[in-house]
Amino acid sequence: MRALLAGALRKQQALIELTRKLVAAESPSPDKAAVDACVALAGARARDLGGRVKLHRQRGFGDAVEARFGPRCKDGVKPILVLGHLDTVWPQGTLKTMPCRMSNGRLWGPGTLDMKAGVAMALTAIAMLIEADLLEHEIVLLLTGDEEIGSPASRPVIERLASGCGAVYVLEPAQGLAYKTARKGTGNWRIEVRGVAAHAGVDFEKGANALRELARVMDTVSNWTDLKRGLTVSVGWAGGGTRSNVIPAEAWAEVDVRIRRSADGPRIERRFAALKPADKRCHLTVTGGINRPPMERTRGTVRLFAAARALARELGFVLEEAATGGASDGNFTAALGIPTLDGMGAVGEGAHARHESVIVEHLAPRTALLAAMLARQDVSV
Repeated sequence: MRALLAGALRKQQALIELTRKLVAAESPSPDKAAVDACVALAGARARDLGGRVKLHRQRGFGDAVEARFGPRCKDGVKPILVLGHLDTVWPQGTLKTMPCRMSNGRLWGPGTLDMKAGVAMALTAIAMLIEADLLEHEIVLLLTGDEEIGSPASRPVIERLASGCGAVYVLEPAQGLAYKTARKGTGNWRIEVRGVAAHAGVDFEKGANALRELARVMDTVSNWTDLKRGLTVSVGWAGGGTRSNVIPAEAWAEVDVRIRRSADGPRIERRFAALKPADKRCHLTVTGGINRPPMERTRGTVRLFAAARALARELGFVLEEAATGGASDGNFTAALGIPTLDGMGAVGEGAHARHESVIVEHLAPRTALLAAMLARQDVSV
């Protein structure tokens, strides 16, 4: 274990430089060409390491790259899937006002933490195992280009590859210093109300106020929140109407839903589908649904975490576990019943925020831990 840590320390500067190259290749999710360029950069690095590289082209969304390392599995042994993404929430040109830089023991910049440092860590860990001749089974690295917008194109690829693997390691940032063993599932709905316009002074009684109806609906769905169950319903964006002296004929709202339990998904979908207007002159249109199932804390995931915690102890640090309300592509793999361990990427803060940064002192220990987990033989039998 100490040899892995020493190897990670030797490669730390190269890891940082690779992260900076990935960050310099700005890759906002809606810009397919930019995302594809960043994916190609990571694919080239995987090919340099001897990876068997395959590009999954996605129409209208960023491509995904699959790279396989090590001998192909046999005798019932399954590969390990290492899962990451290269798209970010940051628009093209962000580097001009938020440059990638080293300062105060941190690497700053858009996409550093979420999750280009995590991708660089994975490629570095694989390189370490190859150089030390410790890669004795197959590792599948999948890097996608549409995670930040819900993985609409890459989800089938993720699920197909995960179905053939014995474990999934997700390169999302750590939760503080912890690995993630549970995540909430997510859903999004849009509620549209069509009422009847009228003059607010002359024909008040002839109008059907869409905003008032929407307010009733927003109150109804907000009251579905059940904190003890880990279920939250949050109206995050709403609007409607035209002028103060016009009874509004149209209104809309967009709703975020988070669920801790898989069973709550169908239940909340039925409740949204059953919404009815209190004012019969108004009409509701409700669209949306659960788009990521929850990543529940399963026995398989707990076993993976226990192994990681023991290896971290050998490396000289304490590893904790955490649950989070945010979702990742690990939600998809966990829902398939594949043991999934998340938050195996960089340590830092400010994901999706102007102070996004990676704490450099944790890069080598966490990369050594990732390499040790990848070298294990018993997770995929």
